[in-house]
Amino acid sequence: MPHADWSSFSFDGIGTRWEISTPEALAPAVRHQLLETVGDYDATYSRFRPDSLVSGLSREPGRITLPGHAVALHEVYAALYRLSGGAMTPLIGSSLERLGYDPGYTLAPSGDPLAPPRWEDVLEWTDTALTVTEAVALDIGAAGKGQLVDLLGGILQSTGHSEFLVDGSGDMLHAGTHPVMVALEHPYNPGQAIGTVELHNSALCASASNRRAWGDGLHHVLDGTTGRPIHTMVATWTMAASALVADALATALFMLEPAQLQEEFDFSWLRVSSSGAATFSHRFEGRLFT
Repeated sequence: MPHADWSSFSFDGIGTRWEISTPEALAPAVRHQLLETVGDYDATYSRFRPDSLVSGLSREPGRITLPGHAVALHEVYAALYRLSGGAMTPLIGSSLERLGYDPGYTLAPSGDPLAPPRWEDVLEWTDTALTVTEAVALDIGAAGKGQLVDLLGGILQSTGHSEFLVDGSGDMLHAGTHPVMVALEHPYNPGQAIGTVELHNSALCASASNRRAWGDGLHHVLDGTTGRPIHTMVATWTMAASALVADALATALFMLEPAQLQEEFDFSWLRVSSSGAATFSHRFEGRLFT
């Protein structure tokens, strides 16, 4: 958690709570830049806003031009789509909406689970140019919050802040000479922790099926090849150089074995299966409570 004597700037954005901690209070101009960046990201990618850039593609096919940071987002999604055989896909929005996780938050399924269209059939994404040949519900929630964490960290660094902790409701990026100790939330009891890990000049992200759960066994981590919730894992944590990669891999660990991901990504990990078994990489320098 942040050091007790640090200053904190808290706000809401993209549907979650943010806290940015620094040794000294942020100047009003820096705060404005941070809030503007969060607002711009939401206006680009939110499928819950009818006026967002991607929401237009849910009504009709077409082409949009994304911001420059979409290049890195595409690279991560393309790699994980390939490695997972389509299980992790930015087209998962239609499957989520069918199960009730829709812009109106009805949380009431409109039918049986249904896989989204395949990337290779409907989506062409090159750098910042994204074209779809049919109406689709894009959802980059598996990596987007992590990327936004990185973007906010970049603003802090560019404005002279070398020590900081960006915390987007558990997706974190730390920089500086003073590490922070982070509690690992219990997947079945948010008020408890299953362990701790030291975060130092890196990102830590988590994914848990209990975070957005509703109905009879429904939650937000779906298999893109079936449209069904994944029930073999309940929680994952990953540490990497960027929050974009850490966030994406935290979701990918629900679908893939760590060894498959480690062939292309440099990260450490911890995951908890639905049976309660915890496994972790030798580089995950955390401490689990017994």
